[in-house]
Amino acid sequence: MTTLRRLHSWFPLLQRPCARSRQGAAPSSCRRIHTSQHAAAVNTSRPPWQRAAPTLQSRAFGLSACSFKSTDDLSSSSSGFTEEEEEGDDEDFLEDSEVEELFQQQIPEGIGEGQHRVFIVHPDVKWGSRKQHLTTAELMMAEAVGLVNTLDNWRVVDKIILSTKTPEKKRIFGKGNFQSLTERIRQTAGITAVFVNVERLSPLSEREFEETWGVKVFDRYSVVLHIFRCNARTKEAKLQISLAEIPLLRSRLKNEMSNLDQQGGGARYIGGSGETLYEVQQRLLKEREMKIRSALEKLRRKRNLLRSQRKHREFPVISVLGYTNCGKTTLIKALTGDVSLQPRNQLFATLDVTVHAGQLPSRMTVLYVDTIGFLSQLPHRLIDSFSATLEDIKHSDLLVHVRDISHPETVNQKVNVLNVLKNLQIPDRLMSSMIEVHNKTDLIDNYESADPGALPISALQERGLDELQTALEEEVVKSTGKRILDLKVNLSTPQLSWLYKEATVQDVQVNADEGSAVVKVIISAAAHGRYMKLFEGR
Repeated sequence: MTTLRRLHSWFPLLQRPCARSRQGAAPSSCRRIHTSQHAAAVNTSRPPWQRAAPTLQSRAFGLSACSFKSTDDLSSSSSGFTEEEEEGDDEDFLEDSEVEELFQQQIPEGIGEGQHRVFIVHPDVKWGSRKQHLTTAELMMAEAVGLVNTLDNWRVVDKIILSTKTPEKKRIFGKGNFQSLTERIRQTAGITAVFVNVERLSPLSEREFEETWGVKVFDRYSVVLHIFRCNARTKEAKLQISLAEIPLLRSRLKNEMSNLDQQGGGARYIGGSGETLYEVQQRLLKEREMKIRSALEKLRRKRNLLRSQRKHREFPVISVLGYTNCGKTTLIKALTGDVSLQPRNQLFATLDVTVHAGQLPSRMTVLYVDTIGFLSQLPHRLIDSFSATLEDIKHSDLLVHVRDISHPETVNQKVNVLNVLKNLQIPDRLMSSMIEVHNKTDLIDNYESADPGALPISALQERGLDELQTALEEEVVKSTGKRILDLKVNLSTPQLSWLYKEATVQDVQVNADEGSAVVKVIISAAAHGRYMKLFEGR
């Protein structure tokens, strides 16, 4: 009967298209925080390179904050404006109600259903190609606990690490270990879900576990998706999450139909259509997926337009990336003085892509992109769903890889970040020029880096930032082909106005007696060539 009730929820989708006016309710476990949008005040007590550019507001793109467990103050407002606000009125694009309909239409069962008391099981692979060599079972269990604790109203009631030789089998564990695990789960009172700490469970394994244990079963894919769902605010975020949930819905549909087949009803036809119930539901999922992909493609084109506009204004883009909770947001706050940024010490505290303006020592304005934190053992499909957002990394002028050097898994985290970048096919020029930053050195006594190319800093205590700023400027000037020049201009000619339009004017020293000025500019080689042809070739 449970399976039949689940399948019954699909029938209204056969009778009507997506409603344009209905606004879906947010999941009860995701209490959203609405923050006001305003420009960040410039901290005049900071050195010039720490001040955000006064003529450029910080821009916030992507996902908003969710009500997470944290002792930090979440009431502060974020500066700038969202990319959704930049979208404007696009008649060809989905209305807010349509996006909300897609987002709330089919939430995978067990997601957004209030609180969960979770039992965590970590399979410790002792042999073979799946054995982890750069980490330990205890550290991987600690990360799984952190994921659960990130979610409001979810808490861990018990956990266990079990050895396995056959992680690819349906039950993952051997017969004896699986039986002892089942007994322990049944003896633990109040469990509402089991989190099996693997990248992705097969539909057969998920169905076997749920039938045996009698509770919902999650893997890393579904838990992280739930975290993302809790943070969704913009159209793009909701669409990307809805797309990432399609494989989860398909696998659970197979389980439901298998159960229905056992009851003798899985092959029945719908009216005279000639389609089985399973085929109808697969078709509905396919149509939903195509609609989501079409909408995301329109957003991708709009993002490309915004990116080209930023390039036209010649603001170099620096993408700050790294493993989740490595201190990216804290570093950007230290570099820009953006008081609206509120870093939090927890996994996935930042799940959005935001852009913040800052200045380098030469007063060159740059844009720092705060990216989504990476995580180990995530399926490629989940990363692919957010490829449009992560494309900003590909189009950067410079990458900064921030590492939490105090974390016991810092080497493993670095490997995971580099693997994700490899899968994203980041250009070689960006990989070769990437600056590696060793953050949180304040947590290690007398830290000395074993890597001569890495820059040790403490973003929280703002130590080592001068050296980092110098390195950033050198690489930005090199990667963009810009030059820092002092040009003498005649104030009676349009030279100065031309430089303001075609280059970045850093300083103007006027000589009133001569009617001239010495202008310090950051200018591209191409623009400098045009300048020389126009004004020096006479």
